[in-house]
Amino acid sequence: MKIGIVTGSVVATRKVESLHGERLLLVQPLGDDGKPAGDPIVACDTCQAGPGDKVLFEGGREAAMALRHSFNPADAAIMSVIDDVVEGAE
Repeated sequence: MKIGIVTGSVVATRKVESLHGERLLLVQPLGDDGKPAGDPIVACDTCQAGPGDKVLFEGGREAAMALRHSFNPADAAIMSVIDDVVEGAE
């Protein structure tokens, strides 16, 4: 899983059937240093995240399996909202 921050929402007037009812959010991936890393991505929201929330997201087939209809074209899905990150914890 990767860490990112939700920067906004995406509005799509037309979606494939398997994504109907899924909320799409814009997520900025973060590097190990907590700074933006790479381009923002669109992720399906599975846990009611909102702008400014730090989230854990997953890509690939695992992302698609997290949604209601597991046969879908999703490339990324938000798996959880992060409450806190503790450095050096084991």
